[in-house]
Amino acid sequence: MASQVSQMPSSSPLSSNKDEMRPKSDFQPSIWGDFFLNCPDKNIDDETEKHHQQLKEEVRKMIVAPMANSTQKLTFIDSVQRLGVSYHFMKEIEDELENIYHNDNDAEKDLYTTSLRFRLLREHGFNVSCEVFNKFKGEKGNVKSFVTIDFRGLLELYEASYLRVHGEDILDEAISFTTNHLS
Repeated sequence: MASQVSQMPSSSPLSSNKDEMRPKSDFQPSIWGDFFLNCPDKNIDDETEKHHQQLKEEVRKMIVAPMANSTQKLTFIDSVQRLGVSYHFMKEIEDELENIYHNDNDAEKDLYTTSLRFRLLREHGFNVSCEVFNKFKGEKGNVKSFVTIDFRGLLELYEASYLRVHGEDILDEAISFTTNHLS
């Protein structure tokens, strides 16, 4: 059967139009030249790999090291996450957040620290009550005046309020309040 196929004449339109030339497009040369076409090898030499491991160990030690207060620890964990390297330190971060969750008394924390603690713990699956934000409301339910000048705290509250669940009215109010004051 294979011999029958090879003996049949070709009837493709490409073979009958050998004389016809297609016009070339006038493409501009790439601004990258050959630079982008030659990607560097992904092989890392042993010295660079060793340096990477040393840096990871240094950050790992910084995560588990005791700090002066929980605000510094939370800010450092947040920075590691925002840099996109937290996947190297998931166990250490989880352990530190669990320690903060069980042992940290947030009664005297400012808006920034309270919001950062709330956001990080919620992101990592801890059950944190939104009632921690009630201390920033006055007796009549309005927001205390010192909150409006703490822009870093307002920005963190804005980010934290997006981790609300259905029925958390204080976080619904926080979204509209922070949107109003940050814009």
